[in-house]
Amino acid sequence: MPRQTRAAQARKSVLAIAAHPDDIEFMMAGTLLALRAHGWEVHYCNVSDGCAGSTIETPARTAKIRLGEAKASCKAGGFIHHAPVARDLRVAYIEEQIAKVTGIVRSARPSIILTQSPQDYMEDHQNATRLAVTAGFCRGMKNAPCLPRRAPYFDDVAVYHAMPYGLRDGLGKLVRSGLWVNVGEYIEVKRELLGCHKSQKVWLDETQGMDSYLQTMVDLCAGMGAMSNKYRFAEGWRKHNLLGFASNPAFDPLQEALTDIALVDKKYAKWLDE
Repeated sequence: MPRQTRAAQARKSVLAIAAHPDDIEFMMAGTLLALRAHGWEVHYCNVSDGCAGSTIETPARTAKIRLGEAKASCKAGGFIHHAPVARDLRVAYIEEQIAKVTGIVRSARPSIILTQSPQDYMEDHQNATRLAVTAGFCRGMKNAPCLPRRAPYFDDVAVYHAMPYGLRDGLGKLVRSGLWVNVGEYIEVKRELLGCHKSQKVWLDETQGMDSYLQTMVDLCAGMGAMSNKYRFAEGWRKHNLLGFASNPAFDPLQEALTDIALVDKKYAKWLDE
């Protein structure tokens, strides 16, 4: 198939990959809801089971609770749930996890992969991002590890990184976005989806001093909206280098899909060179 035709016929499938149950709801769910409203099939994957996220329950019980919460969120959002592949705090760039995430990518066959920031405050987030990027790269590599074994696919794919939690990298540098998505229309549904993760309100209140779990998410979206200088509530995205992912150097399916509610940040290129 000619290269440009392959890109032009990209599947309307998006896969969100994050480390823990509730990470997608915090930083990505508004964009996923917008894509779904625009006719996209939405896939949802938490790499870890979140089993360490409790001061009360056992790891096994915590994992079961958090799986139920993630599935409830997916049901409410109309997302397709994919099971976690690792335990909490064990998200690692190792062959088994690369193979399992590659299996999920080949199952969903996305043309858009949304994942976390490569610079973030904790290693699980950063390692989940590395797994997502490699799995996207391996989508068409016949000899790449893949569990379960699934046929490769060769469509162009673009990987987009969400803003880090707190909007700063692990060393405190403010992070800019290349593309802002207006999520004002979806903020209440985004709050509803995050509210499915009831166990995490208690956990974060006790361990991180987060007195208002849902309001913290809203405040983050408001902060991104302020950075856009246009929207009240936004989610920000940075596109990964397309080498090895797309034959068309202009491939930008997220911007094209949401052009009516997306804004390119003209200051982003300058920020990259600072």
